[in-house]
Amino acid sequence: MAEENKASEQEEAEEALTETQSPEQGQQADEAAQVEVEGELEERGDLDSQIEALQQELAEARDQALRTAAEAQNIRRRAEIDAENARKFAVERFAKDLLPVVDNLERALESVDATDESMKAILEGVELTYRSFSDMLERHNLKAINPEGEPFDPQVHEAISMVEAPGAEPNSVINVVQKGYTLNDRLLRAAMVVVSK
Repeated sequence: MAEENKASEQEEAEEALTETQSPEQGQQADEAAQVEVEGELEERGDLDSQIEALQQELAEARDQALRTAAEAQNIRRRAEIDAENARKFAVERFAKDLLPVVDNLERALESVDATDESMKAILEGVELTYRSFSDMLERHNLKAINPEGEPFDPQVHEAISMVEAPGAEPNSVINVVQKGYTLNDRLLRAAMVVVSK
C-alpha cells in the first residue's frame, strides 16, 4: 500500500513537471527520476541482502546456542555419573585388600576340628570375627559369589581346572576353591572354580 501511494505521488510529480517544463527538461527530469528510482531499488536490494545475511547469522547463532546448551547438559550428566561411580566404588581397593583376610578366616574355620574341646573357644572367636566381617561386607554392598552346582559363567568364574565328574552336568561348577565377590554388582574378584567336563 505504501508503495502504491509512493508510485502515485511520483506519477503526479512527473505530470506536474511535464506540464511546466519543455520536452527537453521533461526528458532530463524523467532521467533524473529514473536514476533516483534505480538508486532506491539498489538501496532496497542492499537492505534485503543485509536482512537475509542477518537472518542467516541469527539462525547460525541459535543453532550454536542449542549445541552449546546440549553439550553443557551432557557434561553435567557425565559429571553426575562419574560422581556416583566414585561414591559407589571408592572402597574398591580397600575391599580388595580385605578379601584375603576373609579367605583366611574361612580356611581357619574349615581346618579347625569342632570336636576338640580345647579348640572350642578359638573356633567361637574365629566364627564371631568371620560373621562380623561378612556383615560389614554386606553393609557396603560387597557380596560373595559361591557358584557351586551352577553352570560355569566365564564373566564371573575363573576355571582353574576341569575334571571328570560322572554325577555332575557337563560344564558346571563342582568345587569352589576361592569365592568371588561383587561390589555394587560390579565384579571385584572372580570365583576360582573347578569345572566338570
